[in-house]
Parts: sequence; C-alpha cells; structure tokens
Amino acid sequence: MKAIRGATTVTADTPQQIRESVKELLGAIVAKNKLDFDNIICIMFSNTADIKSYYPAKAAREAGYSSCALYSSLEPEIEGALKLCIRVMVLVEGNAHPEHVYINEAKSLRKDITSILNIAVDGPAGSGKSTVSKLVAERLGILYLDTGAMYRALAYKCVKDNKDYGDKDVVKHITNKLNLKIQYKDGKQVTLLDGEDVSEFIRTPQVSLLASYVSTYSFVRQKMVALQREIAQKTSCILDGRDIGTNVLPGCKFKFYLTASAEVRATRRFEEDKAKGGRQTYEDVLYEINERDFQDKNRAVAPLKKAADAVEIDTSDMSIEEVVQEIITKIQEQI
Repeated sequence: MKAIRGATTVTADTPQQIRESVKELLGAIVAKNKLDFDNIICIMFSNTADIKSYYPAKAAREAGYSSCALYSSLEPEIEGALKLCIRVMVLVEGNAHPEHVYINEAKSLRKDITSILNIAVDGPAGSGKSTVSKLVAERLGILYLDTGAMYRALAYKCVKDNKDYGDKDVVKHITNKLNLKIQYKDGKQVTLLDGEDVSEFIRTPQVSLLASYVSTYSFVRQKMVALQREIAQKTSCILDGRDIGTNVLPGCKFKFYLTASAEVRATRRFEEDKAKGGRQTYEDVLYEINERDFQDKNRAVAPLKKAADAVEIDTSDMSIEEVVQEIITKIQEQI
C-alpha cells in the first residue's frame, strides 16, 4: 500500500468552489500516479476551519470516487496557517513511488516538490554518498540521478560494438553519436541506449572497469555533464559524485560534502566485501581507499573538491539514518 498526499485551495467557501477544486485535485493525483479506480482503498480529507459550506468527501463522491472509503475532518484553527485549504491523503494498493500533488496556493506547502529542487552530494569513496542520496530522494519524493549509469552506458556501447576504447578518436566518435536517454519508471531510473533498456547490462564488472577508463576522457565528461544539467533543469533530483557541487551543478542551492576518515571508510568497504564473500584484507582495502583518494583529488579533469558553499558532514560516527535526517533538515530549513 502507498499513500499519496496532496492539497489545494479555494478562492471562496462555496459548494461549487469546493466541488471544482476537489475534482481537479483528485484528477491530478490519478493522472500523475496513473491510478486505476479499483486500486484506490481510501481517500481522507482535512480542511481548514474557514471551509464550512461543503464536505470535500461529499464532493469526491459526486466526482465519481464512490467505490472507496471517503472521510473528511476539520482542522483546528492555527494562526498564520494557509487559508481555505483542502488537504488529502489517498491510500492505494501497490508500492510504486508516490507522486504527490500540490496545486493553487497550496504549492507553498511543498516547495520541495512544486518547484525544481536540485541537491548535490560530493565526497570521497566510502563516505556513503550513494546510499544516503537514494534515501534522501525517497524521503523527499524526488529522483536519484545515477550519473555513473551514463558512463557505463557509453562503456557498454564500446563493448557491444566491439570498439577499441583505448583509441581516443574512436571513443570520441561514439560519444558524439551516442543516443542515450534517462527515463524514470515507478520511481526508478531506466537507462536507454539506442532505444534499448540496458539498465541490467551495464552492471557487469567488465563494463564497470571500462566506464572508469572512458570517464578520463575530457570530451566524455563534457557530454555527460551536459546531459546531467539538462535533466536537472527539468526535474527535481539529487546527484552524487566528486564534482557535482563544483562542476556539474555549481549554481545548485543545496550542496553537501560527505566525508569520513580513511580508516572508517575502509572498514565499511571491508565489511561489505566480506558479506559478499570477498577475500580482501582490511589492509588491502585501506590501501585502495587511500590510492583512490589521491587519484580523485589530483585528477586533471573534475577532481574531488568540496564546494565553498557546501555543508560538510563527517559521517565517521553517524548512522545512515542520522546523515539522511541531517541533510533533509538542512534543506527544509531553507525552503
């Protein structure tokens, strides 16, 4: 089961205004979430105390939502609260990512989803960037843009077409002609290469190694950064990497830099590897972490660097949930 939230406002407390606004709000929720009426379990309304002429639940029944449970409640009077506001929670079967809907003056209640919200998360390997970013995206109802999948798609193209990835001119030709699109289905990123969903194919060890290699070409990064910026201009999303706040989205309002001691990060990676049946020693992992730090910080193109206006969070002694909550709190304080 999933819960979809929404809200709208009326310009006057009249039955007609309430009927029209409720119909518009529910219609938008159904369309955006591609709902089937049979999957709707319950619709629960609440409205501010200045709406007295008509029950929103009755308006919903008149609009055709009669096959599910309907409920209305009156909110207490709160000084400074948004006037003439109707809120709703729609409970439906399924666990797909919910798309919340806020329209009219109610947009001010959720600026994080009614305006384009971009979040940049940078930091060294093992600092928890990807795990934290995915959870923040889920909590805020925005998209997690897996930038690494773009580089993997290019690498997969080289493998699929049997091209020499060591030949700079060959890779440049492929990059210039690359037909790559990122779409989202049920809250998940889908990577399309030449119209084909390659989301699973790009996760092999071979493609991972090759992606790291082709990403060193400056023209490859330019192509991918341009695509990432294009997506961010149109969609609320969170991106993680080593140069998101300094290079990819330098104008981004919300920037975070996650870090932790090399020893802590090595321990995390060592435990992950051991859980998967790996045989690396802690010393080997620590060595790799330090080598990766040196390489990332000294790259000629897009080195790892904390943006001047980024909020730094040392995750050494923090749980994943604590890091996620701190990021969300910092964002909500500024919205």
